[in-house]
This record gives sequence, C-alpha cells and structure tokens, in this order.
Amino acid sequence: MSKKKRAKSERGSEKSAADPADQGKKERATVFTAPKSPWLVPFDGSFSIGKARSEPKKEHRGKAAEEANEALLREHVSSLYELQQKLYADDRFSLLLVFQAMDAAGKDGTIRAVMTGVNPAGCQVSAFKAPSHEELDHDFLWRVNRRLPERGRIGIFNRSHYEEVLVVRVHPEYLQGQRLARIGKSIWKERFESIRAWEKHLAVNGTVMLKFFLNVSREEQQKRLLERIDDPTKNWKFEAGDLDTRDRWDDYMSAYEEAMRETSAPWAPWYCVPADDKDYMRQQVAEIVRRAMESLPIRFPEVSEEKRAELATHRERLLAT
Repeated sequence: MSKKKRAKSERGSEKSAADPADQGKKERATVFTAPKSPWLVPFDGSFSIGKARSEPKKEHRGKAAEEANEALLREHVSSLYELQQKLYADDRFSLLLVFQAMDAAGKDGTIRAVMTGVNPAGCQVSAFKAPSHEELDHDFLWRVNRRLPERGRIGIFNRSHYEEVLVVRVHPEYLQGQRLARIGKSIWKERFESIRAWEKHLAVNGTVMLKFFLNVSREEQQKRLLERIDDPTKNWKFEAGDLDTRDRWDDYMSAYEEAMRETSAPWAPWYCVPADDKDYMRQQVAEIVRRAMESLPIRFPEVSEEKRAELATHRERLLAT
C-alpha cells in the first residue's frame, strides 16, 4: 500500500472508531458550515500542493479585476463589522483565524485588510515565533491554548501550533531542544492526532476555526524579497533567515501538504488561497470568513417584556432630569 493510501486509511479508521455519530450523520461536531470554495482543502487526505494555484484565473486578473476585488473587500469588511457585533452580543461562539504561509506571502497585510473594520476591543492577534523557555516546559499546544479567544471575540493566529509540524518537521534537530519525554518515529503522526483532537474539542465547545495557507509561488516570493532589499522603505522587513527557509522550499511544501491533508476537517477547514495577487487573496479570505460567520446562529439577545418596562421607567427618569 502506498504512503498516501495508508495515511488515508489510517485517518478513515481513526474517524470510524472515534466518531460513530459523525459517520451516521446524527450529530455534527460544529455549528457552522465550512464555506464552499475552490480553495477549500478536501477532508479526505487527497490534497496535492503541486496542483494548487498560486495566482487567480485570468478573468480575475488585471485593472478591472483589481477594482472589483477592492470593492468586494469593502463589502465583506462592512458585513464583518455587523457580524462581529452579533458575535459579541450573542456571547456563545468565538472565531479563530489561523494564518500560515511562506515568507513574504502577505499574512500581515491580509490580516490588516480583512480585519480593518472590526472593533479592536473584540479582536486579538497573536504571533508565534520560536518558543520561549517557559513554553518549552509544556506540551506544544500549551502556548496556543493560552491565546484562544473568549466567547464573543475574534482571535487571529499569525503562525500557530502548525509550526510544530512545519518548521520542526523540516528541522527535526529542533526536537532535541524541546526536552521531550521521548522522540519516536511516530512523533509526527502523534502530533497530527493531538492537533485534530484539540481542534475538534474547540469546535464542539463553540470555536469556529478557519485555517488559511496563503499560497505564494517561489517566483513571486523572489520578486517580493528583492523589493525588500532594493526599496529602502522596506529594508526593515528583510531577514537573511528568509533565504535559508527559501533554500528548503521543497521540504516546506511537502510539510505543508501533509499538514493540510492530515488536519483539514469540516470543523477546522484549511483553505489554500492563491497569494500571488494580494487584492484577490484578501477579498477571498474576507469572503470565506464572512460566509462562515453568516452560517452561525448568532443574534442580538431578545429583551423580555419585564425588561422593556424597566427600560421605559429609566427613560422617563432620564427625560425628567
């Protein structure tokens, strides 16, 4: 049996044993519906990163398309503002957006563009870099678990727990510094199992998780990194380490492919969004977030007749002063 078929078989067996209710479609692990999209990573482990687009189709490129994308982004951002108000007032669900990408793919700009209209008081952004000594004294999910958004709030992970099956997968020597009880051949399989179980736990407790891989091509990345070197206003963005990562491009693509195959699920879907065109990428991300929030049963709390009578009394008091 091939490695791909064996992995799909193992995932199917795991789902059958752990989720009989899901198989019988009697119960759902999440209350939201993963928005359909050409960029949705399938849940059956068949995803191929080599077949994934890094640029939009021809009809979505050019000056007219750029203007259309900007208009659509404004529309989505406006809707997200209203949806955030409901999310906060309803106070039963939280939204977690996970962003992963190669360097210069546009994570920061996408987060800024998509979330520009939301109330910052109800939104939090967490960036994860190399783990601290304190974080290394715990399991690999501990540090992200501490940054989860509360009910009614939006959380954004700029990089995430997936670094532990991406960067560490490409650089297994990092495992030696994590003071693990054991490092076996099945460590990556076990980490994927932990991630799937943790993400499903969040889903059944009301967290809507959307995961985005911003798929920039090697050629476009080169162009953007050169701009960071050649443009004095962008010099601060350049890091020599980005070139070291670029040298391991194929290894990273292999790690990303397996991570998305193993962990894209109806309750925590991955979206592999083309990132060579920033305007198109941003409006696509905004649309997916909007549609996921629209599928939630969120509403403003209803006021009882007793409360309305009380408010009327307070109104009369205000008018009298």
